[in-house]
Amino acid sequence: MTTDRNDAERIYRLWDEALGNKDLEAALALYASEASIESPLVQHLMQTRDGIVRGTDALREFITRVFRTNPPQRKRFKQGFFSDGRVITWEYPRQSPEGDQMDLVEIMEIEDGLIRRHRVYWGWYALNVLREG
Repeated sequence: MTTDRNDAERIYRLWDEALGNKDLEAALALYASEASIESPLVQHLMQTRDGIVRGTDALREFITRVFRTNPPQRKRFKQGFFSDGRVITWEYPRQSPEGDQMDLVEIMEIEDGLIRRHRVYWGWYALNVLREG
């Protein structure tokens, strides 16, 4: 079980590239096979009571739906990240240079160079986008 700051920087950069390119395989390559994503978007897109997806097959289905349904308010403006080498965190603030964007905080727990747990916390603006969509 090893992790270092380089893993966090690599995942931060590669996750953004995969998101921007809507590259499912590149995104999935960042996750451990037993990884989980926890987010209000899971409930919304997967039509489940539980807000968590676990394992490669569920991650594949969820991320596919995320890439297919990204609203225009889902921009990618952010200003760096924080990490202790094991956990990486960054914010997509509501206010961006190009106007309002979905306000989210991403937290990823990294182990052996892969994401083990991924949590996404939503602000009021993002929740309104979800409700209206």
